[in-house]
Formats: sequence, C-alpha cells, structure tokens
Amino acid sequence: MSFNLKLAEGYQSNSQKARILTENWVLNNSYCPSCGDLPLNEFENNRPVADFYCKKCSEEFELKSKGGKLSNTITDGAYSTMIERIYSENNPNFFFLTYSKNWSVNDFLIIPKQFFTEEILIKRPPLAPTARRAGWIGCNIDISKVAESGKVFLVKNTKIIDPNVVNQSFNKTLFLRQKSSDAKGWILNVMKCVDEITTDEFNLEEVYKFEPKLRLKYPNNNFIKDKIRQQLQILRDKGIIDFVGRGKYKKIKYGNI
Repeated sequence: MSFNLKLAEGYQSNSQKARILTENWVLNNSYCPSCGDLPLNEFENNRPVADFYCKKCSEEFELKSKGGKLSNTITDGAYSTMIERIYSENNPNFFFLTYSKNWSVNDFLIIPKQFFTEEILIKRPPLAPTARRAGWIGCNIDISKVAESGKVFLVKNTKIIDPNVVNQSFNKTLFLRQKSSDAKGWILNVMKCVDEITTDEFNLEEVYKFEPKLRLKYPNNNFIKDKIRQQLQILRDKGIIDFVGRGKYKKIKYGNI
C-alpha cells in the first residue's frame, strides 16, 4: 500500500512526485477489474487518452490522483476534451486514487466509462486574460452524481477489496455500453433515484416520488411512471436490484462494497 519513494528522489514538485509514485504503484500493484489479468500495461508517455491498458481484454484506464481523503470533486483537464471523450469510442475507464501524507494509498476505485456523462462534469471559469493559457476552460468531475454501481473500489479506506468482488461489480454494468444514449440516460437516472432511497429494501411508490425530478429532465415524456417501471425491470434482469414481490425491491450488494 506504500509508494516506492526512491522513484521520486531529485524531484522538488509534489505534483511531479505524486504523478510518478501513483503511476508506478498502479503499474506494479493493480490488475484489470474487468478480466482480472495482471499486470496492467503502460501506454507511452503523453498519450492524450489513457495511461494503462489490459493486454487480455483491451480495457483502457486513465489515472487521476490526489492527496487526502476521497471527495466528491476531482480536478480534471480541459472541458472540451472531456466532452469529446464521453462521446468517443475510445473513452477510457477512470481510476481514482487518494493517498495519505506518508505516501500510501487511502482509496483506489474505478468508474467504468459507461457512467461518464455530461452531467458529472463541472465546467470551470475561463482562465484570466493575464494567464499563460488565457481563456482555457477546465473542468472538475463530480463523482457524487455517479450511481453507486459505477463506483467500484479496489481499495476502500486502506482495505483491499476481494478481486472477485471487484470483477463482479465492474462487469455487472457492462450492458450499459450497448445502450443508446437516451436508453442509458434513463437507466442511470433511475439508478440514482434508487441510490437516494436510504433503505436496502424499497417499494415502487418510493421510486415514483422521484417523478417530478425525472419530469424536469424529460419534460416531453408523459409516461414517467411507465419508464420508471421499465428501468426497474432492466435493473432487476441485470442483477442490480432484486424483485421481492408485490411492488417491493431490494438492492443487491457485492461483498463489502
């Protein structure tokens, strides 16, 4: 769980140290969440799309890291680049790694690429005219807007999660990649509604309470409740929730996640 500090000797910038140490840690300690193969392979430096890839299943990954505890907001690069990635075929999955002051891993999670939508990107104000990159617009990633099924922890609060649990959690939502943008949007929105219900068991009426919220997103749809039921059926069929009976459902959890 600790970084190889010898690699950072001679570097003064903490950001440079963090980049070298975290990338090396992932390369030497992680595995592919999709197929379990290890080790991951590193792309050539300065590749614009991803940092690592799996030779066995060809999944690609980009790493974002920060010191301290995991927060909802993660700083990213150019807003326009992220928008392009969301709609491109080679959009990578995202690893997020947080580390402590003594350079060891706190949290390490992956957000599969199918959970990246415009909604989770926060556009930052343009840089001032006096800045070196005047007018440049960056963005932050708001992971609080990602459904819980889209946050797959490999390490959580310094505790290593069983790789079999990681594999199950990662692969159970791959079906979303085959959905159209509109169909995927409906499923993700209903996933978030289910997440906001605080109990593991819930009923249909509790999900119907989110109808006004969904109507704001789909003002031209006059059959919101029908769409809710349709998405719940999909989530049931994919093993994300379980149908208990008589309009009652239960969230399915894997291991300790």
